Amino acid sequence: MDRLNPAPPPVGGQLSHGQTLRGQCDMDAWQAARRVLAVRLDNMGDVLMTTPALRALRQSTPGRHITLLAGSAGKALQPHLEDADEVLQARPPWLPGGTLLPDELLALAETLRQEHFDAAVIFTVYSQSALPAALLCWLAHIPLRLAYSRENPYHLLSDWIIDPEPHEVLRHEVRRQLDLVEAVGARTEDTHLSFHIRDDDRMRADTLLRSAGIDPAQPYIVVHPGASAPSRRYPPELYAAVLEHLGEPADEDGLQIVFTGSTDESETIRDVRRQTSTGSATLAGVLDLGGLAAVIDGAALLIANNTGPVHIASALGTPVVDVYALTNPQHAPWQVEHRVLYEDVPCRWCYRSVCPQHHHACLRLLDPARVAAAARELLDGGADSARTSATPTADGH
Repeated sequence: MDRLNPAPPPVGGQLSHGQTLRGQCDMDAWQAARRVLAVRLDNMGDVLMTTPALRALRQSTPGRHITLLAGSAGKALQPHLEDADEVLQARPPWLPGGTLLPDELLALAETLRQEHFDAAVIFTVYSQSALPAALLCWLAHIPLRLAYSRENPYHLLSDWIIDPEPHEVLRHEVRRQLDLVEAVGARTEDTHLSFHIRDDDRMRADTLLRSAGIDPAQPYIVVHPGASAPSRRYPPELYAAVLEHLGEPADEDGLQIVFTGSTDESETIRDVRRQTSTGSATLAGVLDLGGLAAVIDGAALLIANNTGPVHIASALGTPVVDVYALTNPQHAPWQVEHRVLYEDVPCRWCYRSVCPQHHHACLRLLDPARVAAAARELLDGGADSARTSATPTADGH
């Protein structure tokens, strides 16, 4: 028996994708729950990949109010989330960068208690434990508490889905969270990611593109070479080589190239641009989240590492060439035309922020010519047709 994933006794009901619900779910109580706390404390992409599940929760009970408990990335998304009525920010100690002290954590529990939530749904990737957040919700007197867990949560969860991943099944992150809420009767026919762009976002993006020398009325490619984890970054010299391969045909087609990234990623972008003769512009450090989304929405194509902007593009329908580090198999583009590129390696699915083998071979061995060819393949049909030609499947590919 696997010590980390012991085989449970055959109790509860069998759900979709091999899930087992431990105990008996009170469907009537879940249907009646009007105030629901959704806990998703990790990165922007993780929050975006949870939007279909939030939609399912909202649609399953008329008049339901959804509050998202999120980290700083989720809080930044607040103006762009259509299926969350409000967002509360927290930095709990069980996540990287968590700063809450014991008294502050208890104060957060009291704040949540005063909101009188009827239910809480705790969303996690399978390498995380839901139990610290479950304890927080228990302290907040939230009566219904749903999550995946390998360990027996005893009274911390009212509705426990025994986590089948990664040993029994492996799902896209979107599918994982849809399956979680389906266990308590929440379903939706619309399983696309969502991101709301405001009119001001579009106007600001248009102004910034024009000031950088990009005509928004003509096709352009967005290149986003950054990522929060070093293990997910395609090297700058290889990005430069991609642009060299795109260069002359791109110039002949009048295709424009614009870089995006945070202020911290400006040096990486300068490094790429120094190593290529292909013309480009940069908006590094000048876009807020809404502006970034508007720039991606207007693009013919996004070329990026597997990082948050890929999931923004998925939500908006912009085709993606995803230079995909083999750290995690669950975060590919969802229900959008795309190409996922990598070099297969024996150490794949390492779940590390820094390459533990120190060779970064899953990306360093990826030929830039393949990346450029994938971009051309998506662009050959034209920007408009590429944006609408995806045929979604059950796993979003």
